[in-house]
Amino acid sequence: MSFHETISNLIEEKRQKLIEISDKIWGFSETRYEEYQSAELLCTTLEEEGFSVERSAGGLETAFVGSYGSCKPVIAILGEYDALPGLSQKAGLTTKDPLNGVGNGHGCGHNLLGTGSLAAALAVRHYMEQNGLKGTVRYYGCPAEEGGGGKAYMARAGLFKDVDIALTWHPFDENLAYNCKMLATCQVFFKFKGKSTHASFSPHLGRSGLDAVELMNVGANFLREHIIPEARLHYAITNAGGLAPNVVQAEAEVLYKIRAPKMHQVSEIRERIFDIARGAALMTGTQVEIQYDAASADLIPNVTLGSLMHHHFVKHGAQSYTQEEIVFAKAMQATFSEEERKVIGNHNGKVISDQVNPFSAKTGFFAGSTDVGDVSWLVPTGQVYVATCAYGTPFHSWQLVAQGKSSIAHKGMLLAGKVLASSAIEVMQNPVLVEQAKKEHKEQLAGEVYTSLIPPEAKPTAVKSA
Repeated sequence: MSFHETISNLIEEKRQKLIEISDKIWGFSETRYEEYQSAELLCTTLEEEGFSVERSAGGLETAFVGSYGSCKPVIAILGEYDALPGLSQKAGLTTKDPLNGVGNGHGCGHNLLGTGSLAAALAVRHYMEQNGLKGTVRYYGCPAEEGGGGKAYMARAGLFKDVDIALTWHPFDENLAYNCKMLATCQVFFKFKGKSTHASFSPHLGRSGLDAVELMNVGANFLREHIIPEARLHYAITNAGGLAPNVVQAEAEVLYKIRAPKMHQVSEIRERIFDIARGAALMTGTQVEIQYDAASADLIPNVTLGSLMHHHFVKHGAQSYTQEEIVFAKAMQATFSEEERKVIGNHNGKVISDQVNPFSAKTGFFAGSTDVGDVSWLVPTGQVYVATCAYGTPFHSWQLVAQGKSSIAHKGMLLAGKVLASSAIEVMQNPVLVEQAKKEHKEQLAGEVYTSLIPPEAKPTAVKSA
């Protein structure tokens, strides 16, 4: 039996258990820092499989680290399990139909991500035991990737300080080993406090927090012309001050998300946003409280690990699909808007990816963000994207949620576990790979030192579940 057949069998033996775990996490649909049931399910499973588990790792209630082994190298496998608010959707349908009105949903496939990484950790653990392989495999339970910066807080707490290599994956509509940079980001609340009064009888006595929010947004709109074109400013008014127009809104709040290619660029733009907020407070006679929410560093890919993971991806091979799965994927694509359908492409007439894309050593760029970036500044990090949905499925959408319990999704999840496990085991068996990855990592940093965009006084906060 070949090495890859052995790894595949280790995961296939637990296929049904892993699918049940993924589907349960899909059903929990817990948003950032509220993933209590999801985290406990994963922790319990790790303990049942012989891992020692540290709960509330780094002071985060829904973070944990499961470990097996006690010597070098230390291989971290990163898992996520948070959902998104406002994306409730019944599984398996090709029509929009919320499960419980306006609720949460796994619109980024993190139920699959967390369970696929679990599959990898379990396979590595059993392979180590069966073959007397030395090393340590750790499953890092990482909460709040969706806007909460869970890994950034875990990095700040020093949880990755003795890790040699980190590996992870993400659900996608194609199969590929990832070799792209991503944007650094920072989220900050601006809370304006003024004075309420009767909006008609005594408006001159009021000081409107909502006016301050609106003026801040106007100022930020003017700023957009004067920052680098690769940067992004997003915002959400999280408190408009109330529902009564005849009351001057004493308090209002806005949450800003700043993105740029490098952390220092985010810091520079952030300071300019702070000045705009202070200016809005001065213009309205209000006070502004600035509260950090979350942040993530720009992602530093590692070609050594990317090419290694691509090799194992090819060895395991891409998924194949039944006619029933193809029909379902076509029906899902029919729900996309005309604009969304334009970007799908032909893909030789296929509606689901059944091949592994070629690996390019030339580093690309993707205009998204992830807190995997913080880990990638501290330790060489490799990542694959694995097809779990129909081509062109928009992420953070009801369509992605609807596919989260499908057999297509399950196939991709288990394949991801096999690629991660195979890569982790080869790293354990080949110290030269570790040194090569670390050498490349040092060259990529070019003397820069990681400094978290989250200040020491900032604390993680949950969002109100829908």
